[in-house]
Amino acid sequence: MNVLAVFIGGGIGSVFRFGISKLLVDKAGQFPLATLIANFLSCVVLAVGVMYILPKIQQSEFWQAFLLIGVCGGFSTFSTFSNESVLLIKSGLFGLVLLNLLLNILFCFGILYLFYVSKK
Repeated sequence: MNVLAVFIGGGIGSVFRFGISKLLVDKAGQFPLATLIANFLSCVVLAVGVMYILPKIQQSEFWQAFLLIGVCGGFSTFSTFSNESVLLIKSGLFGLVLLNLLLNILFCFGILYLFYVSKK
């Protein structure tokens, strides 16, 4: 049953990711803004899920698989983030590479950290 949860959640997360890409196509020039936003929002979903949703449903394995592995896994995109960073390097856009790396790490780590710290 957990495999089905991951499958369905992953599909939903992937559709969210696709939608963000379509909404933001050509909005940020060469900077991979859609990937940054997808990764950030995925971390928000993960934090809200872990901190507020899953405790209310007794940490159900099915819902953990659905939300944390499926939805967040399909929504976030480390492979695209890595590929876009390499493409920026190949284009000689080292400032954008650094900005991309820093923003993804700071925003994604930062939002999770804020949720965990605020829960104490």
